[in-house]
Amino acid sequence: MSENRENRTGPVGSGETADGEILLKVTGLQKHFPIRSGLLKRQTGAVRAVDGLDFEVRRGETLGVVGESGCGKSTMGRLITRLLEPTGGTVEFEGKDITHLGVGGMRPLRRDVQMIFQDPYSSLNPRHTIGTIVGAPFKLQGVTPEGGVKKEVQRLLEVVGLNPEHYNRYPHEFSGGQRQRIGIARALALKPKLVVADEPVSALDVSIQAQVVNLLDDLQQELGLTYVIIAHDLSVVRHVSDRIAVMYLGKIVELADRNSLYRSPMHPYTKALMSAVPIPDPSRKSAKSERILLQGDVPSPIAPPSGCRFHTRCWKATEVCRTTEPPLLELRPGQRVACHHPENFEDQAPQDTVLLSGAKEAAELVPDAVLEESTSAAVVAERESGTEPGQDEGPDADPDEGSEGSAGGSEGSGEGSGEAVTKE
Repeated sequence: MSENRENRTGPVGSGETADGEILLKVTGLQKHFPIRSGLLKRQTGAVRAVDGLDFEVRRGETLGVVGESGCGKSTMGRLITRLLEPTGGTVEFEGKDITHLGVGGMRPLRRDVQMIFQDPYSSLNPRHTIGTIVGAPFKLQGVTPEGGVKKEVQRLLEVVGLNPEHYNRYPHEFSGGQRQRIGIARALALKPKLVVADEPVSALDVSIQAQVVNLLDDLQQELGLTYVIIAHDLSVVRHVSDRIAVMYLGKIVELADRNSLYRSPMHPYTKALMSAVPIPDPSRKSAKSERILLQGDVPSPIAPPSGCRFHTRCWKATEVCRTTEPPLLELRPGQRVACHHPENFEDQAPQDTVLLSGAKEAAELVPDAVLEESTSAAVVAERESGTEPGQDEGPDADPDEGSEGSAGGSEGSGEGSGEAVTKE
C-alpha cells in the first residue's frame, strides 16, 4: 500500500502535496478541562490537555498524529471535529471559522467532517440495529441515496468487509473489530471531505488491520478524502501518512513529511519514539540495540514543566530548556521542530553548554552509538570531560532533579540499557 501512496503523490514532501489547497487550519488551539473542588465546586486548576496547536491539513493528504498516551491526541481530534468546545484558538474549515459554531451552525458541516471513534463498544448505540446506526447520517442530513437507504447501507457494510445480511443485527452480536468496521461505514456514509480517525485499527486483529488500512487508502483515492489519523502504531502511521505530527504533553514538538521524520528525526523525543519501532529483519537479531529508554513518566498536564516540556526526560536538556519554551520553527523545508538542541541539525542554543543534572541521568539510558552520532558538541564535550553522571556542576545543578532522574533511570535500566551504563 505504501507503494500506491508513493505513486499517487510522488515522493512524499516533493511539493505536489505541499502545494494542495488548505482544507483545515488550526491556530493556537487549546482545551483546558477545569478541576473543581470544595463545597461550592470552585475551579482550583485545569488539565491542559491541548495547549497551543498550530498546523494545517491539505486537501487529499493524510496527516498522522502520534505520541504517548495522555498527550492530547484524541482531545485534538474531538476539537477539530467540534465535538468539544475549544478553550482558545481557532479552527478553520475551507476558510470558514467554525471554532464557536453552535449545534445548528455545525449541522450542515457534519456532512463534510466525520470521525471514527477509538472505542467501538461505546460509540455504537446498543439499542439500535446496524442498519439504523449506519443509516442515521442519511436521516439526520435529509439525504436519500440512490436505491434507498437500506440498499446503500448494505453496500457500505460490504465495502468494509461485513455481510450485508447483518443489517438487522445489534452491536452486541459483533466482535470489537467488526464494531470498528461498522463505525468506519457510518463515518463514510455521506462521503465526507475530512475524516478524523482515532485509532481506527487498534481494535482489529493483525490480519484485518492491513485490510482496513488498504480500504481507507482506496477510499481516499476513490472519493478524494482527507484523513487525520491518530494512532500509536508507528509502523501503520508510516505507511498511511503523508505528513506526521508528533505530540508531547499537549503540544506538537515536530511536524514533517514521513520520509524526513523517519530518516532523520530532529526532536529528541521523536528520536526516542523511532528507536522503539521494531525492525523485522532476522539478520539484525544479534545487532546491538540502540533503543532509547526515557527516564520517568510523562509529567502531569495539570502542572506541566516550565520551558520545554520534554526537558525533564531529555538527555540534551540545558538551562535554556528549563526556562524558555522553544517555538515550532521550520528548520528544514517541510520539517518544523520545537527544540533548542535539535538532533541532526545545527544547535539552536550553542551558548548554553551546561547539562542539567537530570539530563546527565537520562544520558545513561541512551546507547553510546546514538549519543556519538547525534548529540550536540556541547554534550559530547561534557561526557569527554570525565564528569560523573549526576555530579553537581556549580549553582545551576539541582540535586532534587538529579535524584528523581536517578530513580527513573534505575526503573528503566533493566531493558537494553545495561551495556550503555557499564561502558561509562
